[in-house]
Amino acid sequence: MRNGYCDTLRQRHCTLPPTQAIRNDAYKPCVLRQIVTGRRGLVVTNFQSATPSAPSATPSVHKHSGEVAYEKLQQQKLPIDKYLYLRDLFTADQDTYYKLLLSRTEEALPFIYTPTVGEACQKYHSLPLETHGLYLCFKDKGQILSKLKQWEAVNQKDVRVIVVTDGERILGLGDLGANGMGISEGKITLYTAAAGVDPALCMPICLDVGTNTRSLLEDPQYRGLRLLRGEVGQYDALLHEFMCALHAWKPHVMLQFEDFGNTNAFRLLDRYTPTHCCFNDDIQGTASITLAALLAGFRANGGHLEEQRVLFLGAGEAGTGIGELIAFHMHRHKGVSMEEARKMCYFVDSKGLVRAERAPALQHHKLPFAHQGLPECNDLKEAILKLKPTALIGVSTIPQSFDEEVVRLMSELNDHPIIFPLSNPTSKSECTYEQAYKWSNGRVLFSSGSPFGDVAGADGGWDHPAP
Repeated sequence: MRNGYCDTLRQRHCTLPPTQAIRNDAYKPCVLRQIVTGRRGLVVTNFQSATPSAPSATPSVHKHSGEVAYEKLQQQKLPIDKYLYLRDLFTADQDTYYKLLLSRTEEALPFIYTPTVGEACQKYHSLPLETHGLYLCFKDKGQILSKLKQWEAVNQKDVRVIVVTDGERILGLGDLGANGMGISEGKITLYTAAAGVDPALCMPICLDVGTNTRSLLEDPQYRGLRLLRGEVGQYDALLHEFMCALHAWKPHVMLQFEDFGNTNAFRLLDRYTPTHCCFNDDIQGTASITLAALLAGFRANGGHLEEQRVLFLGAGEAGTGIGELIAFHMHRHKGVSMEEARKMCYFVDSKGLVRAERAPALQHHKLPFAHQGLPECNDLKEAILKLKPTALIGVSTIPQSFDEEVVRLMSELNDHPIIFPLSNPTSKSECTYEQAYKWSNGRVLFSSGSPFGDVAGADGGWDHPAP
């Protein structure tokens, strides 16, 4: 490993605990090897970039410093071109790639993860890129452990952290099948960019179990298995072999479940949390950062936690995960029961307000929030008028659902309305920062799932959103 990258990482994250300290011999530049012919290989065929604005993997790229590479990044016109440029840079010169990432984190991340990764996943099968992670599928039955070990050896890694997806619910874009590899590759990069975890410890995985998206199945360029998602027994058998292989291979590896569909997300977490070091980012990771933002908003407004009423648009895994963590925080810090604490959270789904009268038809994860005595509300605006929430959180993937009327209603109820449109990517966001700022007359307390630009304030300064 070249000292330049080591020094950059040490300077950026000088307070890492010993278990995450960077070792000079831990990271070695990845050598691309075509171990297996075809897309099921440990590294897929070396695609040459067909995008004029994206650099090819030539020695000239190798010579770039982080700042020169950043200047090249700025020259790319479209977000997807910036995404491809960074991937090509990663392939050509990982030292320079990580120098850029760590010195220009805020500028680079939108083109490594959200919002650009959404477009990249939609087009993953047709983009001129090399897959960095490992695909596993039904055909790998009985061989998963050996494939994990082989990938680690070929890529000269010492895997401690894994991000895995099955591609069923990529951001707010739906079932993208094998294209979900892009989300695992993007998310694992955040461990290095934001937490300073040595990339030699990181591994992205995509479980290719088919897709129910017909347009992908009919696309001749699609690289995934051309089959509809199978029956639960076959799926569970693959997942169980994978989880058992992890435990046999790396008993203490940290596993992040990423963008699984609602049904599988909850039950896999329930099944494997007792035996594995694992978490679901959509249920628990999103909840953690959202709770932190909410607590900051409540402090800014001068209110007490027990006085708050949090209204959610959307009642999937992300929303109910946030609700559960809010309730747990109340339970631990205020001494109230979980049942009582959940009553500060309300959910509006496609059929209106979640309440006890709807219980027989509700999915299991919504039942804890189906409270008694709630009024019937057919839509979000009616719920705002009747419940008078102090905070509004969007996890619906319905773009522009926080329209001007919604924001103004929240602003009438609250001096500084807390409005969090969390849906990803930006195209699915419930509103933009500029809209929330304008419609609340600059009083909004805002946080979002994807980054938005600054807005000019009335005093001539700039107001910054909190992505």
